[in-house]
This record gives sequence, C-alpha cells and structure tokens, in this order.
Amino acid sequence: MPNNVTFGDVVIDCLDAKKLRDFYAGLTGWETGEMFGLPTLGGKTAPLFLFAQESDYVRPVWPEQPGRQQKQLHIDFQVPDVDAAVKHAQELGAIKTEAQFGGANWTTMYDPEGHPFCLCLKE
Repeated sequence: MPNNVTFGDVVIDCLDAKKLRDFYAGLTGWETGEMFGLPTLGGKTAPLFLFAQESDYVRPVWPEQPGRQQKQLHIDFQVPDVDAAVKHAQELGAIKTEAQFGGANWTTMYDPEGHPFCLCLKE
C-alpha cells in the first residue's frame, strides 16, 4: 500500500459538544472553530479535534471494570510542569483520577464528560 495516508482529525463523542470543546480550548489554548456543523479545536498548528454531540453517550470508567463502558482511547498532553497543569485543568472542570500510575511523570485526569486524559512531563 502506498504511503499516502495523512492524519485528518479525531472525533470525540460527548453529551455537550461545545462545552467539551471549550474545556479543551481552555486547557490547550488552541484555536476553536466549526466544521461539518461540529465544534472543532486545533487545526493549523495542532491536531484537529471535532466534538460530536451524542444523546446516548455513556461516560467510560477507568481503570476498566467488567460490564461497564470502557475507555476507547485517551489523549496525552505534554506539559513543562505537571502540578501546574493539573491545577489549571481542575480549575477548568477536570477531575484527577483516583488511580494514578505515573509518579512525577504524568497525572491522569477525567475531562468534564468523563474521558480520561494524561498531563505528561515534557522532557
């Protein structure tokens, strides 16, 4: 197969698409917009994320639990100061997960819709 595949975007399902996009905009400072009628984040200088509002969205659990909606993926953000980034994310509405495995290298958080993401020390 020829190597002509390029990255397009990531679509994140959620209950409130604009609210979740605005959370990540506050976290990253990336540009917001709209495409295909969906709120967007990123684009020219960052990966493009689209946020799709789904009325039957179910929050994932992490760590995984049998019989419950499990995470499908998580996003890692590189930051120069993990503690400062965690504090900022919490001010925006994120919740630090109870289970932590990263030590001083990363902290796992839930966004306002329950998707796990990590704030990772930029080396």
